[in-house]
Amino acid sequence: MMDTTSWMTIYPEIVLLVMACVIALADLFVKSPKRTGTYVLTLLSLGGVALLHAFAADAGQTLYGFGRLVVSDPMGHWLKCFATLAVMVTLVYSRPYAADRDMLRGGELFSLSMFALLGMSFMISGQNFIVMYLGLELLTLSSYALVALRRDHTQATEAAMKYFVLGAMASGFLLYGMSMMYGATGSLELSEVFKAIASGQVKHQVLVFGLVFIVAGLAFKIGAVPFHMWIPDVYQGAPTAATLMIGGAPKLAAFAIMVRLLVEGLLPLAFDWQQMLSFLSIGSLLVGNLAAIAQTNLKRMLAYSTIAQMGFVLLGFVAGVINGQSTLAANAYSSAMFYMVSYVLTTLAAFGVIMLLARQGFESEEITDLSGLNQRSPLYAGVMAICLFSMAGIPPMVGFYAKLSVLQSLIVSGQSFYIGLAIFAVLMSLVGAFYYLRVVKVMYFDEPVTATTVSASTDVRVVLSVNGFLVLALGIVPGALMSICADSIARMLAI
Repeated sequence: MMDTTSWMTIYPEIVLLVMACVIALADLFVKSPKRTGTYVLTLLSLGGVALLHAFAADAGQTLYGFGRLVVSDPMGHWLKCFATLAVMVTLVYSRPYAADRDMLRGGELFSLSMFALLGMSFMISGQNFIVMYLGLELLTLSSYALVALRRDHTQATEAAMKYFVLGAMASGFLLYGMSMMYGATGSLELSEVFKAIASGQVKHQVLVFGLVFIVAGLAFKIGAVPFHMWIPDVYQGAPTAATLMIGGAPKLAAFAIMVRLLVEGLLPLAFDWQQMLSFLSIGSLLVGNLAAIAQTNLKRMLAYSTIAQMGFVLLGFVAGVINGQSTLAANAYSSAMFYMVSYVLTTLAAFGVIMLLARQGFESEEITDLSGLNQRSPLYAGVMAICLFSMAGIPPMVGFYAKLSVLQSLIVSGQSFYIGLAIFAVLMSLVGAFYYLRVVKVMYFDEPVTATTVSASTDVRVVLSVNGFLVLALGIVPGALMSICADSIARMLAI
């Protein structure tokens, strides 16, 4: 007899897998050079999957399937819903850019993006080391191919090679750490690992040794210092469409795998991993912000900015458990989730504008390429300015509220070290404001280097406008998104 509960936990993923295969086959019969049929079918499929996740999240149930290999809970469904929407937005921005660069000869951009999303889904809902690792590998293998999609471009090929080598190292670290945990606890399932560690029967040194490798693997995946070396080169070398595909939605999956592993599985070791994450966050905030000042390439600057932003996300994980008490955990982890969602929303719009400004044979990658953008296109200059203000943490953008919520989670702990971390983060944000505002100054006060007007198709214009509006609106009324994050984290911790 079929276990219907198990299938109910992954029915959106089944729909996604079936449609990814259908789209890969249907694309063989699409003759349009812009892949219009494939594009429309992909967006309809992703829209349907996002709705399934939203309905499942709203139901608020927590179900386990396939012998606790996967979990269906509100946090997972909301993150998968946001990731699906992020992939949809990425594809809307990417199609004109990809068509100009001969990247749409086949429908690989669409089918690979869907398989990458499938990998993210299993990272988000995994309750077993093997399921998480398989999801991670599906995502990274699809990402390698997306970075190398511009086959005749040496920079893109070089970026793909670097990403592949460093991604393999990250996977190796994570897998070694997981195997150490399995050897120490005798289980691959997160709840069993949690119980084994909490019992105090396992040697602490062995657990910490495995934990170091797991944290290193996770730090590689989000690009925290000192595991950040692939981010600037890959962001700059990859086609901008692929840069957004690896810099947007996968960040939500990376957040989820951190929560699943560190909180659901290894919370009794919180004292150890919180120390590690605090040093990673200090390094990321310092190196990311200082290195970004020296950049003239916009994509490279945003890469270092990402490293600094991930430092802020790590701060949200640092103050969850104080003196063995997890009373502040829901507040801390929900602030980190809110930060990650708002960061992805802002990144989508920023890279959307960069792709929009790129023309055939010309990449709008240098900061000077934005000179006088306000005179050429006030709308796109406005959207870019909103994104930069949000990343800098200037009110009333969503980035300000995200930074505020993380800092509040540190200060409310009452620990002098965490209050010191909050002060350091504020000082680093002031440094960061310099390089963001420098780009705004170039857009609004420098003379245009070209008289070319910026034109975009209706779908890109509408989505970019909504994207920019949400960055502003969610800063003015952040309550709805914050309550989604707080509720889903609280439910996850209550299990």
